[in-house]
Amino acid sequence: MQWKIGVIIDSLKLGVKKGIEKAAEIGADGFQIYITEGEMAPENLSREDREAFRKFVRSKNLEISALCGDLFKGFLNRQTNPEVIRRSKRFIDLAVDLQTRIVTTHIGLLPQDTNAPEWEIGVSAVTELARYAEERGCVFASETGPEEPALLKRFLDQIPSKGMGVNYDPANLIMGGPFDHIGGVKLLKDYIVHTHAKDGVCLQKGPTPFQNEYLEVPLGEGSVAFRYYLGALRDIGYKGYLTIEREVGEDPVADVTRALEYLRSLKI
Repeated sequence: MQWKIGVIIDSLKLGVKKGIEKAAEIGADGFQIYITEGEMAPENLSREDREAFRKFVRSKNLEISALCGDLFKGFLNRQTNPEVIRRSKRFIDLAVDLQTRIVTTHIGLLPQDTNAPEWEIGVSAVTELARYAEERGCVFASETGPEEPALLKRFLDQIPSKGMGVNYDPANLIMGGPFDHIGGVKLLKDYIVHTHAKDGVCLQKGPTPFQNEYLEVPLGEGSVAFRYYLGALRDIGYKGYLTIEREVGEDPVADVTRALEYLRSLKI
C-alpha cells in the first residue's frame, strides 16, 4: 500500500478528542473532520484553541488529511451563495491555521445543460472561492457523486484557478449513478487531491441521482472494484490520502477498523 490511510473522525461517533485518539489507536496515518458546526466550527475556535488542537494532533502522531466544509447547500443558488461563500472562506482560514491545505465540499447537482443559469451561478461562486483558496495555498475539493465525472470535469475546466480540486469518492459515483468509478479517475486526474474510501451498491436507478435506491456497505462488500480503482490512482500518480468514511452501521469503530485492515491488505 503506497498511500496514507485516513479516517473521518465523525464516522467513529466518539466525539472529537476520543475520535482522534481512536484513529491513532487503530493505526490511521491521519484524519478528516467536519468543521461546519460544533466545537470545530471556525467561530468556536480561538487562535489559542487552534494552536492547542494542532499540538494535540501532533502528540498522536497524526496528520489532518483534510477538513470537511460541506454546508449541504452547494453553490448553485444565487440567494444562498453569499452566506455559503462567506462561511466557506472561514473554513479556508481555519485550514491555514490548522496547517492543512484541503477543504472538501459539494458543488451541488450540476445541470446537464451548461447554458442553465445555475451553471454560470456556480462557476462565478466557485471561481471566487477557488481564488481565495489558491491565494492561501489551499484547495477546495468538490466531492464526486451526483453527476458523472465528465460533467464535473466540464465544470471544473471553466474555473480559472488551481484552488479548486476533487475529493474522489468512488462509492458516491456508484450509489448516485451508477457512473464509471474507474474511468473517472483518469478523467479527473488533474483535479484529484483527496479521496474517500467507501463502498456501496446501487439497488435501483431513479429519475434523478438523489432518488436512486442505494446502500452503503463495509469496504470490500459493495460494487467498488478496489484493486482496479487503486490501480487507477496509482497510474495517475496520486499520492494523497485514502480516507475511510462510514455513514451507517451499528458498530462504526469496528467497521472503520476493518476497512483500514482491508485497505492495508491490498497489494497494489
